Amino acid sequence: MNVITRFAPSPTGYLHIGGARTALFSWLWAKKNKGKFILRIEDTDKERSTQEMTNAILEAMDWLGLDYDLGPYFQSQREKIYQEYIEKLLEKGAAYYCECSPEEVEKMREEARAKGLKPKYNGKCRNKNLGPGKNRVVRLKVPLEGSTSFYDLVKGEISVNNQELDDFILRRSDGTPTYNLAVVVDDLTMGITHVIRGDDHINNTPKQILIYKALEAPIPEFAHVPMILGPDKKKLSKRHGALSVMVYKEQGFLPEAIINYLARLGWAYGDQEIFSREELIEKFSLKKLNKSASVFDIEKLLWLNSHYIKNTPIEKLVPLVKEFVYNLGYKPEDRYLAKIIPLYQPRAKTLKEMAESLQFFLIEDNKLEYDLKAVKKFLTADTKKHLNALLNKMKSIKDFNQKELENLFQDYLQETGIKFKLIAQPLRVSITGQTFSPGLFETMEVLGKERVLTRLEKALNLNV
Repeated sequence: MNVITRFAPSPTGYLHIGGARTALFSWLWAKKNKGKFILRIEDTDKERSTQEMTNAILEAMDWLGLDYDLGPYFQSQREKIYQEYIEKLLEKGAAYYCECSPEEVEKMREEARAKGLKPKYNGKCRNKNLGPGKNRVVRLKVPLEGSTSFYDLVKGEISVNNQELDDFILRRSDGTPTYNLAVVVDDLTMGITHVIRGDDHINNTPKQILIYKALEAPIPEFAHVPMILGPDKKKLSKRHGALSVMVYKEQGFLPEAIINYLARLGWAYGDQEIFSREELIEKFSLKKLNKSASVFDIEKLLWLNSHYIKNTPIEKLVPLVKEFVYNLGYKPEDRYLAKIIPLYQPRAKTLKEMAESLQFFLIEDNKLEYDLKAVKKFLTADTKKHLNALLNKMKSIKDFNQKELENLFQDYLQETGIKFKLIAQPLRVSITGQTFSPGLFETMEVLGKERVLTRLEKALNLNV
């Protein structure tokens, strides 16, 4: 089978984590089977759909690296095709015109509720043989008996009694097609073989299958993926992490980490946690999708992100970190950033965190701000005496590198008999303004001799 999958977001909002995971699973299944992946924008909600949201979805797909083979198609540009298929259903006698007003239909539902029956349209116009007319809708003739069944690749066998369904609308009174009709026509004309989507769509599936059957068309396979829950096992919300995909970019996450995390959020391959994109394509299987909902864990995502930061080549990290550094108001040279980044790679959880932490490397020496509590605690008369002695010794170093600095300090410790911890924090506060930084000697080497001496002199003259 030539596998063709699709991702069909609505541009009424940004692409969120749940939608991105659906897109990923569809993309992986197409890639694994050397098939095609289609992007379709379902923009029939004219009031809520915007070009801004469409652009945001396309940008997010591009950032995640979910390239599509065909598209993007826009439902708003396919109106003529939908109308052709509605006419086919009318000609076949599989659909009919209905003149019942919304108020009449609601009354039918109320009467059904009063009798303890399922509230639905009662088929009043089913056999009237009405033609087109003002305010008339087109409904599908749903079989009055039997059931509509399908095998879901995630959930297993699903069956719905046809008496639970009503003759649902295919074309509204204003002439526009409904969601279920448009989706079926799109999937049919695009040759979709596998519909992979969230299980919030599962109630639509029997209706869509009935449209396929009425058109005597092949029915694709369905895989309904369980929803993503927050840590409290409730529907994922913004406070849990249900954010726009591009917000994660703004927070300093790498797309490789997001892809890896989303793949594992509802799919497993043994105990393996880290997957390259190539491994995901090779190992992905719809049979391995979880039947139960997955819980979003921001700590696990941060762990994965730190893994990818740690293993990303410096030359690739430089332009990414530079973007965050620019937002903080600094414009360092790439060569300088390339020296700083390795000091943070082993411990940074996000690129944003890294950029914020390394600011003391970029700020002008005369603008360096000090943690005054730390100055008061560590820059005592005794420690200043040692720092002043070290300052004079460092002036004579020709090669101001980590090894030479370590040797100089080791000699001084032996000469004076003091412990390194006595001067470590005072020195760190003096050259960084704070009590935490990467390794002292690595930091000093990157800052360079002139800046280290300048900052040290400035700190020794502080009076707190």
